[in-house]
Amino acid sequence: MNAVALENLSKTYTGGKQAVKQIRLTLEQGEVFGFLGPNGAGKTTTVKLLNGMLAPSEGSCRVLGVNPADEPEKVHAVSGVLTEHAQMYDNLTGMQNLLFYAAVFGIPAGEGKERAKDLLRQLGLEEAKDRKLSAYSTGMRQRLSLARALIHRPQVLFLDEPTSGLDPESAQNVNQLIRELATKEGVTIFLCTHQLRYAQEICTRYGLIEEGRLLAAGTLEQLQGKIPSGTTLQIRAAHMPKGLPLRCIGKNQYETTIQCGEEIPRLVRQIVEGGGDIYYVSERKPSLEDIYFALTAKKKEAAR
Repeated sequence: MNAVALENLSKTYTGGKQAVKQIRLTLEQGEVFGFLGPNGAGKTTTVKLLNGMLAPSEGSCRVLGVNPADEPEKVHAVSGVLTEHAQMYDNLTGMQNLLFYAAVFGIPAGEGKERAKDLLRQLGLEEAKDRKLSAYSTGMRQRLSLARALIHRPQVLFLDEPTSGLDPESAQNVNQLIRELATKEGVTIFLCTHQLRYAQEICTRYGLIEEGRLLAAGTLEQLQGKIPSGTTLQIRAAHMPKGLPLRCIGKNQYETTIQCGEEIPRLVRQIVEGGGDIYYVSERKPSLEDIYFALTAKKKEAAR
């Protein structure tokens, strides 16, 4: 059974704005899936549909086989949600907030306390556990919100910009926890972000969305195969022989576009046999940013 499945999922708001347009997508258990696009692309609406906060205008979606539009409480029991501006109780301490939500999920008091202590430790909030939430910084609130989303050991975790407002060390802790949840506990992560470079570091598969429509989905390698730009080869060399298909981009610095790795040793031999001295060779494949902009440009060109 798929952890998450969207079948021609669409949402049109009152007034005619179509926020999500016929998205078809499936996620396997244990994936860290990056749902990527700019603000207003339809990411948050999709998460609300997957959690039963909105009903689809067309199509359907399921979380661990459950339709959230019909049985939202069952979805909430097996999933956790972290939004960018999650709300908790300012007059309670960090520990009290977690114990409250543990009780909401029916977790026994002793087990809830142990779970809360473990999460506070993993997220670097042990020293702040007895402080009221009103004294927490933005980054501390974000980490406590993640702890709250994890208190009941969800099988699917929806994250909206999980490292927003975090310092580098805290962001590293959160990223490590996300990886461990996926690899060690088999939790499926549905991560929404507009930060493509961040997503490339942590996700195992991606979905690129713009104006409510899914442009493409797959692993980085699969997405790289969807654009014709190939791979950029960068070379630093002295006494470069003439006549080779290289662009000079600086003193002793050259680049070219190749379509496969077999071209590299052939080109290196040509340079050396022609009297060139090679100091550096680097292969740079298209990044998520390159792919996203190539696909959006292709879409605009097709619409003309």
